[in-house]
Amino acid sequence: MARVELRQLRYFVAVAEELNFGRAAERLLIAGPSLSQQIKALERDLGVRLFDRDRRSVSLTPAGADLLPHTRALLERADDLRRRAGRLSGSQSVRLGYVNWLPPDLTSRTAAVARVHLDAWVAPSHTQAARVADGSLDLAVCWVRTEDLKRLGLRARLIGADRLYAVAKGPDTGEVRAGDVDVLIDDDVTSWASWNAYAEELTETVGARAVRISDGAVTGPAFFDHVRRCTRPVLNSPKGQTAPLPPDLVRREVAGPKVYWTWSLVMRESEDRAGVLAAADALCDGVGDLGIQAPDAWLPTGDPYAPLR
Repeated sequence: MARVELRQLRYFVAVAEELNFGRAAERLLIAGPSLSQQIKALERDLGVRLFDRDRRSVSLTPAGADLLPHTRALLERADDLRRRAGRLSGSQSVRLGYVNWLPPDLTSRTAAVARVHLDAWVAPSHTQAARVADGSLDLAVCWVRTEDLKRLGLRARLIGADRLYAVAKGPDTGEVRAGDVDVLIDDDVTSWASWNAYAEELTETVGARAVRISDGAVTGPAFFDHVRRCTRPVLNSPKGQTAPLPPDLVRREVAGPKVYWTWSLVMRESEDRAGVLAAADALCDGVGDLGIQAPDAWLPTGDPYAPLR
């Protein structure tokens, strides 16, 4: 029983309410196999079988049905305890790093639970994730893959998502198929490691064309010069989402599929400080799926929130 985690109990409640591991996994924004393993671990630690399952159906066992209301009550008490601790931890400092995007209401959402200090070093996603792992930061908003989380001992929560669009020459502002765009991939793997990994999988899976560059023009004014030279629309990176377009270029939505980039709030797997946990809750609670669970959404296979297909 000492090994039972609140996270596992939340997983139990989700599966009990959905009676479907796939839907529960999507609701929890975790991979289906991971959810199944956690439920098995919970059953082992509790010493009872919670679900009867076969290929067609999932149902609560008598023990599972008996434990469900007690589990819900326990989780409610745990949530109340965390809220109380969060109110008491308002004076605790939390160091937050980021790449280029932050929730616009970050300050108002966290003011009551912690003093969040934005780190001045704006660095690529893989660098910020590594800084959380080594203790240089408490939290970071960045793009991560499941393999990065496992390797660095981190956990992640969805905090935001960008639907990427294309930039093109000419008057046509209609939708463009994802397979008909160019995607810039930079030789500078130190600065663009995360984007390159994302872009390479995108080109392989949807048929978009990779364009190798070496001038750092994945974003910024030089990006627009590449658009002018390319014969097809060019996918915009998450670093260029809000940059105004020159008058000779147009924005075109990408569809078939819609291409999304996710932002995670990452922390150490072992993190237990009330202020850090309260700040994470304040930033991530109620975020929803931001469209990434839609049938026509595309995420790379290593994305922690990739929907089950």
